[in-house]
Amino acid sequence: MMLLISSVTPTLKTGNGVRSYGVIAALARREALAVSYVVFDEARPAPEYDRLDGVSMQPMYASRGARRAIAYLRARRRGVPGHIARGVSPQLIAAAVDAPDDGRIIADGPIVAGALLPVATRREVIYLAHNLESRFRTEWGRGDLKSFERDVLRTFAECWMPTRAEVEAAVELGGEAVNARYVPNVVDVDRITPLAPSGQGRIVFVGDFTYGPNREGLRFLADEVMPRVWDRHPDVRVSVAGRGLEQAPADERIEVLGFVPDLPSVYASADVVAVPLLHGGGSPLKFTEALAYGLPVVATAHAGRLLEDGVSGVHFMSEGSAVEFADAVVLMLEDRAWAVDLGTAGRELAARCYSIDTLAAILEQ
Repeated sequence: MMLLISSVTPTLKTGNGVRSYGVIAALARREALAVSYVVFDEARPAPEYDRLDGVSMQPMYASRGARRAIAYLRARRRGVPGHIARGVSPQLIAAAVDAPDDGRIIADGPIVAGALLPVATRREVIYLAHNLESRFRTEWGRGDLKSFERDVLRTFAECWMPTRAEVEAAVELGGEAVNARYVPNVVDVDRITPLAPSGQGRIVFVGDFTYGPNREGLRFLADEVMPRVWDRHPDVRVSVAGRGLEQAPADERIEVLGFVPDLPSVYASADVVAVPLLHGGGSPLKFTEALAYGLPVVATAHAGRLLEDGVSGVHFMSEGSAVEFADAVVLMLEDRAWAVDLGTAGRELAARCYSIDTLAAILEQ
């Protein structure tokens, strides 16, 4: 049996949570999998986990006081940056130490990787990376993030990266001995019913706004793109869905929905899905999710590059400047036939390259 260890309760409310779910669902198609997680952020895992055959969920409760302080100090002495070391608990380490010798262990994210660095020197442990953080974070708590990631890459038996570009970057950072593997972000395409543009004149942007690049992307959309769209279509509305947005844009035509548990209803209102990311790493999961819904997507050139198997003009529109982005949005609003064709091709791309079935096949190789 495999064991995946997480420092948070598994949910689908963040991009990291969706990535973890996709990997767990794909692995469970091969063999039984236990998920040991520290109860944090949410009391219970997302209900989607109840539908996964062969997956057992094992909650742990992080200790406080002296034991936690000792775990933190030991992690810091190993070079784990302070922001990451604060999430290290003795329970994460105990879960790995107590695991059967013949089972594989997967460390989900940098906090668990920091906790399990000593374990990974003695037995095979896989690092499930959500990004190569040092590629786009200049500072993350006290400590050298690049040095820490180099140690992780060199110590863990395999490092699963979300894009091919990050596989190359991992090898560049850690050296040729690094065993970095392409394990893409995926969505449960089979459970997503494709939609057609609604005809309501609505643009949708879905994201986790606790993540800085999403907040920056919203500013770009609201301040630079939409005024150009409104010059030609003043009645167009924008719906922004996702947690963590404390201040809404000033224009009343931009509606901030907050966290929405029923995302299909949000996508059903859309004519265009915007992915206005200017910075950030990994492959944007909400981009892939929008493609799976069969809706036309307009993305920045940066976001388009992150979706490595897609082609701009075939599966989505990928534009560089605010003027070009606005022109693409207007084109999707005015040419329904092209919008439908683009959405259909995007759905096919998601099913072929970014589905749980695809990931299960990759992990069998």
